[in-house]
Amino acid sequence: MAQPADQFDTIIELGAGTGVITDALVERNPSARLIAFELDPALAGKLAARHPGIEVVAGRFHEQAQILDSLPERALIVSALPFRSLPKEVIRPTTVILARFLMQNVARSLVQFTYQPRTPFDVPTSLTWRWRRVIWRNTPPAGVWELRQG
Repeated sequence: MAQPADQFDTIIELGAGTGVITDALVERNPSARLIAFELDPALAGKLAARHPGIEVVAGRFHEQAQILDSLPERALIVSALPFRSLPKEVIRPTTVILARFLMQNVARSLVQFTYQPRTPFDVPTSLTWRWRRVIWRNTPPAGVWELRQG
């Protein structure tokens, strides 16, 4: 999940949880601006305490997505959100925001972690999902997909 991080100026993490991926992102690209979204306020607080140099946003991403408006062209979104099991009233606004953000610049990318063998969510035809790898050490094994223009 963190492998492409060194190619980007800004990294946005969705569903930071306990911070396992956050730790890898910070290690992989310590000079990048990192914004981590986490729904659970307790987990967000622990993450902010562990990584005082990153911006931790507690709450739903789609309700605070205006943060994306000022980001540079080379931005990576890393997501562990379980899109196939989230309520539709969360999926729809979140995926619309993500698609719009990616379509603003060809240098932007989304890396998505999922347990499903299919694409994480439907996207406009100008965006393309690419299967990247299986994480066999994960239980159950998980897939990594990348979404970008073209």
